[in-house]
Amino acid sequence: MQTPKLAVIIPCFNEELCVESTCNRLLEVLSILVNKGKISPDSYLYFIDDGSTDSTWEIIERLHNQNNLVKAVKFVRNYGNQKALIAGLEGVRNIGCDCVVSIDADLQQDEGAIEKFVDEFSAGYDIVMGVRNNRETDGFFKKITAVMFYKTMNILGAKIPMNHSDYRLVSKKALDVMGLYPEKALFLRGFFHELGLKTTTVNFDVKPRFAGQSKFNFFKLMGLALNGITSFSIVPLRIVSCLGFLMAFFGFLVGVETVFEKIFFNNSPNGFATMIILLCFFGGLQIFCLGVIGEYVGQVYREVKARPRYVAEKELL
Repeated sequence: MQTPKLAVIIPCFNEELCVESTCNRLLEVLSILVNKGKISPDSYLYFIDDGSTDSTWEIIERLHNQNNLVKAVKFVRNYGNQKALIAGLEGVRNIGCDCVVSIDADLQQDEGAIEKFVDEFSAGYDIVMGVRNNRETDGFFKKITAVMFYKTMNILGAKIPMNHSDYRLVSKKALDVMGLYPEKALFLRGFFHELGLKTTTVNFDVKPRFAGQSKFNFFKLMGLALNGITSFSIVPLRIVSCLGFLMAFFGFLVGVETVFEKIFFNNSPNGFATMIILLCFFGGLQIFCLGVIGEYVGQVYREVKARPRYVAEKELL
């Protein structure tokens, strides 16, 4: 088998404190793999500057001028992590590669696992998913919300392995299949898991962040979850339908009970407080259901407009 050409994509947003160290460390990893004969010497790094407002892009430009294995693209504004990853995958597909690994700019994900990814690719796997061993580096709140995220996603139909982030290797074949999907809000974790190509997992450890702060907060995690659910599952819509049926059935039973008491006991139940509680409960439930339907309508609205996923300002090749 011919030595594969590897691309490593690194999304960046205001990462001036760590982007140079990350670049040097990843170039070192590539050099080690080249010396072992596992990847070709023309393997490269591809940075995606997701609209940074600090000096991240200037540092990337300097690194590119020093080493032509460092390539990059810059967005005109911040589009979010998923759009940056998609841009990286599309960018390296156009440049050319046999396989691509995506990794965070802070290198909390163990870059040493890239060698394991490449070994699995050489063994015939098209998709190699990175799964973290534990969440010891996370705080209590982040652990709880992460567990809720994965469990909710799986219950509602967007099947992804527990503790799998966007640290993965995909083959050129998988990139070509991705090119057949024109949807704008592509949820990569669910997409690659359900693609049907030969898939395996690699476990890795997560290190403490050595510089800067994480840009992925609770609200962004919630947005990612909503995008994943509305992209890959209609289970919430079916739940809304079931709730509507149950509400109608409950109302029918209450009506039967009222008529029964009136006819046989000549009694009209007062139940003023009960009525207020039920009105508030069912009113809130209806608004919640409208919100769920609105998420799907919004998803359709964004897709129908067919706006570009991102707009690139500069590219360094």
